[in-house]
This record gives sequence, C-alpha cells and structure tokens, in this order.
Amino acid sequence: MINKEHIDNYCISNSLLESENLKKIREYTYKNEDVPAMISGPLVVNFLKSLIKLSKANKILEIGMFTGYSALGMAEALSEKGEIHTCELMLKHTETAQSFFDKTEHKNKIHIKHGAALDLLKEYAINSFDMIFIDADKINYINYYKHAMQLIKNNGIIVLDNMLWGGEVLNPKTEEAETLNELNSIIYNDKRNINMLIPIRDGLMLCIKNE
Repeated sequence: MINKEHIDNYCISNSLLESENLKKIREYTYKNEDVPAMISGPLVVNFLKSLIKLSKANKILEIGMFTGYSALGMAEALSEKGEIHTCELMLKHTETAQSFFDKTEHKNKIHIKHGAALDLLKEYAINSFDMIFIDADKINYINYYKHAMQLIKNNGIIVLDNMLWGGEVLNPKTEEAETLNELNSIIYNDKRNINMLIPIRDGLMLCIKNE
C-alpha cells in the first residue's frame, strides 16, 4: 500500500540533493534530539531555496530555528551579501546550530537571536525583510503572522510550516490544531496577500504580500 511517507521519499529522491553540511545536521538531530521530526527536512528546504532564487530575496527572517537545518539551507541559496536573522528560544539549540554553521562557508550570513520570538521581533524595522519563514510554537502562530505582515516588504514572501498539523486541522481537537485552523482562515480572508496552502510534508502556507 502506497502511503504519504512513500510519496515524500520518492519526491526527495527526485529533488535537489541536500548538501553534506545539511546531511550532518539532519543526522545529528535524529540521533540526539527527543523530537527530531521538528526538523524541516529536505523537501521543505528545497522549496524555500527555490523561493529565494525565484524572488532574489536578500534579507530573511526565521522564527524558530531548532538545530539550524532550515537556516543553513536558506543561507546556501543566498548571495554572498545575503543575511538570515533567526530567532530561537532554546539555548542548547542555538549552540548546536552555531557549531554547525561555524564549519561552513555560510556562517557569516546567519545571525542567531536567542530568546522569546515575540520579544525579539520588536527589534526589527517594519517592511525590512524579503522573506519570512515561521516554524515555531504553534500556539503563537497567529501573533507571529501578524508581526510578519508588518515586517515583510510589499511583494515579500511569508512561509508557515506545519499548517496541516498531521491532518488535525480538518477536525481540530487540540489547542494547536484549533490555532492553525483559525490562522488558515485568517490568511485566506486577508486581502493584503495572495496565498496558497501547499501539501508539502506537514503543510506549507505560502503568502505573498500584495498591498
């Protein structure tokens, strides 16, 4: 019986191969982290890389870094002058990610901010980012989206991960699923952007600010 995992693996095997540096982070994460599935993974990162190349994004904000897989993946797609500002609450994750970044040619592109994202976001200027990737605690996703719409430039891209929440958004019974289902509706009805919910991995919501 063919299932979603089989399809995902087929897509990965026929997509851009992850770099050795990304592979090291992924392998470390699955060996050492309690919830390794929090990592964004090859399909999501390849999608983000494609968006960066297509949009020529130069300044990116990431909300929720974990062990650094997506941050490094996006840095690989940036020009030499590109920069990523990434927010992470857990100190051990910032230390893990930095240890991997320091071994790559992209280390100077990535700027880690340690702390609660809702506090850190206040430090950034309005309309200052070309692209924003949100992959943090789901309870605050609505607040993150509201901040992102202020921080993103017009025609900029916002991507939110886990917007299908394992399919639970179809019949929400947890606070996380209810929040994500509500946010899907908020984004759909937000006339300030063009959006599409894409069934890549656990669901990516793509928004293009269009004011």
